[in-house]
Amino acid sequence: MFAAKNQHMVINHEYALDHFSAQIDYALQHYSDHGYRSSAFHHVVIGGLGGSGIGGRLSRLAFNSTAPIPVEVYSEYSLPAYAGTQTLVILCSYSGNTEETLAMYADARKRGCTILCVAAGGTLKELAQRDGLKFYEIEGGYQPRMALGYGFSFQLLILSDLFGMDMPAQLRAVSNRLRDEQHSLKAKAQSLFQFFEHNIQHKFVVVCDMAFEAAAVRFCQQIQENAKGEAFVNVLPEANHNVIESYYDKRNTNFILLNSGLNVRTNIRFTFLAGILAEQGNTVFNYEVPQFDLWALFEFIYVTDWLSILASNAKGVNNMEVGIIMRLKNHLEQA
Repeated sequence: MFAAKNQHMVINHEYALDHFSAQIDYALQHYSDHGYRSSAFHHVVIGGLGGSGIGGRLSRLAFNSTAPIPVEVYSEYSLPAYAGTQTLVILCSYSGNTEETLAMYADARKRGCTILCVAAGGTLKELAQRDGLKFYEIEGGYQPRMALGYGFSFQLLILSDLFGMDMPAQLRAVSNRLRDEQHSLKAKAQSLFQFFEHNIQHKFVVVCDMAFEAAAVRFCQQIQENAKGEAFVNVLPEANHNVIESYYDKRNTNFILLNSGLNVRTNIRFTFLAGILAEQGNTVFNYEVPQFDLWALFEFIYVTDWLSILASNAKGVNNMEVGIIMRLKNHLEQA
């Protein structure tokens, strides 16, 4: 594969999306059971940030209704106070050098947690190998935010084995469907872009339910990093108790309504909110979800990843560069 043969090359986002299914295939081919089961733990903590952390958030919600023990995601320098010898800690850092993730590694070791690591290399790989820990290696060459297929798939597989569930068949089905429907999904992204094209400079707000919260966060991260635009998530029903009071006027906002359809009362809330926003002439796109499942998550991610690239091109910004983030990293190194 291109990435494996060119570890020092930076692969652009278009290539990453055109070969997105290959990331899932790679995880399926290189995954092996870690040997742990949920009965040995009281809770799971997934640690990661940015493009490496979102896979954990997606995985947590994918098992939200079936996980026999609590699963939390931390994007911090330390673990929660309850973490200890009966905590499984899963750490994901694409580069393997994310300072917060490395700090969580040290914290987990100090507390006697069981640790699993996912990375393309770096210090995290070195530490895991030094300490004899289970390590899942991702291919290099990508921007971390465009390597989601690796991290998300590995973490789904890790959790499915932990909980005694079958995930490989579902992931193979998703991978095959991504390949089969790639052109139609790109066309869907183009249609979505055209819907927002005249207001592409406006901020995006995704209104979703809990099932889609992590996928919505992912989209906002992509708009922020790739298209250099503001993007936010409002989750129902909570946002109906506060944010809805700000919708008396038309907003300079591109709204996307993203509803899993899993809760009848939340469905009613979406219908009401759509009417309120329409009354004021807002730009609102209702993203249709025929059935909420693993495919629905991957489809939304794939389509809106393309939307972020189309938006960046329309705005004339470089979606490969993250100048302010790099300035921050330099600042932290010097501090």
